[in-house]
Amino acid sequence: MKKPKPSPPAGITNPESLMMSYAYNPEWSEGALKCPIFQTSTFVFKNAEEGKAFFEIAYGLRKQGRHENLGLIYSRLNNPDLEILENRLSLWDGAESCTVFESGMAAIATTLMTYLKPGDTILHSDPLYGGTDYFIKHILTGLNIQVIGFNAGATKKEILQLVKKSNGKGKIKMLYIETPANPTNVMVDIGMCAEIAEQMSTSNNKVKLAVDNTFLGPLWQHPLKHGADLVIYSATKFIGGHSDVIAGACLGKKEDIQLVRAVRTFFGTMAGPWTGWLLMRSLETLKLRMTCQMKNAVQIADFLASHPKVEKVYFPGTIDPQDPQYEIYKKQCFSPGSMISFDLRGGEKEAFQFLNHLKLIKLAVSLGGTESLAEHPATMTHSDIDKKTQKKFGITDKMIRLSVGVENPNDIMDDLKTALGTIQ
Repeated sequence: MKKPKPSPPAGITNPESLMMSYAYNPEWSEGALKCPIFQTSTFVFKNAEEGKAFFEIAYGLRKQGRHENLGLIYSRLNNPDLEILENRLSLWDGAESCTVFESGMAAIATTLMTYLKPGDTILHSDPLYGGTDYFIKHILTGLNIQVIGFNAGATKKEILQLVKKSNGKGKIKMLYIETPANPTNVMVDIGMCAEIAEQMSTSNNKVKLAVDNTFLGPLWQHPLKHGADLVIYSATKFIGGHSDVIAGACLGKKEDIQLVRAVRTFFGTMAGPWTGWLLMRSLETLKLRMTCQMKNAVQIADFLASHPKVEKVYFPGTIDPQDPQYEIYKKQCFSPGSMISFDLRGGEKEAFQFLNHLKLIKLAVSLGGTESLAEHPATMTHSDIDKKTQKKFGITDKMIRLSVGVENPNDIMDDLKTALGTIQ
């Protein structure tokens, strides 16, 4: 197989159309319509000169020629399934480059370790996904990397005041945000954070803005277009979308992703060919799935908001136009997505009673799959966060997180109604 190169048909620019064939030519693989799974650890060079040239580029021993490509060497460095997948994933976000990983946490950890070293500081939004929160606050701090957190709804002035107050913590190298926040759905203004990163940057210290875009996926929000340097996904979620593969991705400018990919090579956190193949399969239906899930979620959020046993609904589509969050939502989102959190009237007892009586909706963590899932953040995905901090972020014992699937919305609502009816 030749080195895959992007070759979109003339006049075809919509990502959902290009997901079927972009960057792959059936002639490379005996006419196979779909890209085969390249289950191999190593690749054969045509001659010694070619092998030498490939390694010179791979290890940065010389600059890559204008018409020269990094050839296939070893699947820890590159693999046809991964390269084609990375080309296709780049289309949704309008990114110059992409690198994929065997999990979302592998993408997050590798990216952060690329840009942070002992003595540096990371400024981040709160709350974050539980795994990210633990990695930043326990693993990074153990490496003498300082941490400054700010509430997801904070203003520019509040964030800058917090930075000023924490000035002794060291040089800020990265601003890391998750928007909407997990599990509260609080929006973080990406453009505002890009301004803050620019304001904190100097001629010899460019502060990188990284955005975890997992909750809205590559369809409903494009952080790079609002000033982000890097966008990160748990590709397990909407991109994979079938709850049968674990993966991650990081996208951005070519020079930034080259650095991340180099660290990925030596950490060995790259995705395998089977993972790459499964994600390519999923990309073909990404728009169909996410559109269906979003339409279902809009109906379900309205249903929950009107139910007497639901105290409050956290969903971008139900933000009051008078709320400052509404302006952020309208500015950077194409739709409200399909993640809903809501507070029940009661506490943990009522939340568990509700969860234990769901039938169609499964009690499981993760999100973005074709099936609807519900979980209890305070005791599950965010249980490592102490109760005082949970309360500060709005993660309470009465909160439920719901990932809406592609089932018939009436069936989902009937299941919710039945489970809510069991609460005394």
